[in-house]
Amino acid sequence: MLQTEAVIAVFGEDQETDEAVKKLASAGFRIENLSVVGKAYHTGENPVGFYNIGDRMKFWGKRGALWGGLWGLFLGGVSLTIPAIGPVLVLGYLASIVVSAVEGAIMIGGLSALGAALYSAGIPKDSVAQYEQAVKANGFLVIVHGALGELKRASAILAHGNPSRLNLHDGLTTNMLRPPHGRGGVTPSAVL
Repeated sequence: MLQTEAVIAVFGEDQETDEAVKKLASAGFRIENLSVVGKAYHTGENPVGFYNIGDRMKFWGKRGALWGGLWGLFLGGVSLTIPAIGPVLVLGYLASIVVSAVEGAIMIGGLSALGAALYSAGIPKDSVAQYEQAVKANGFLVIVHGALGELKRASAILAHGNPSRLNLHDGLTTNMLRPPHGRGGVTPSAVL
């Protein structure tokens, strides 16, 4: 069953992204309810190489340590090139939705495969464009899918990582917990 409630944090650095995922996992969030989206490599950098042996993925390149480490935590992922964004990796829950979008099972006018997957997961269309722009600018999306109570707890954990943007999407509306560039928002304790 497709979950339409999610909290999304936008991070700018590999280390922040990795720490956020590890904190969520250590707090008891199930890996199958998490997703990570980001570019495979920075613009101008040589393309990343990767190979798959069994359930392990080995990456080379500047972001190789991040993607290789996260691949080991998640149950699956997809690597694709999205026009106007570039090479993108999607790990976790959202990966199968992206594959459905690529295969044509999800068609939403004017949206990329990533945009269609986010929209299908309950993210409003205007927010989809902002998330795609964040990925295009070499940012990372850390997404937690689940029930509203758990998402509020996840928001508090993610807020401690100081994301540039933190939003709670309840399937119908978006509640901005931290606006772009970290201006304003709520403190982690106010989320609960």
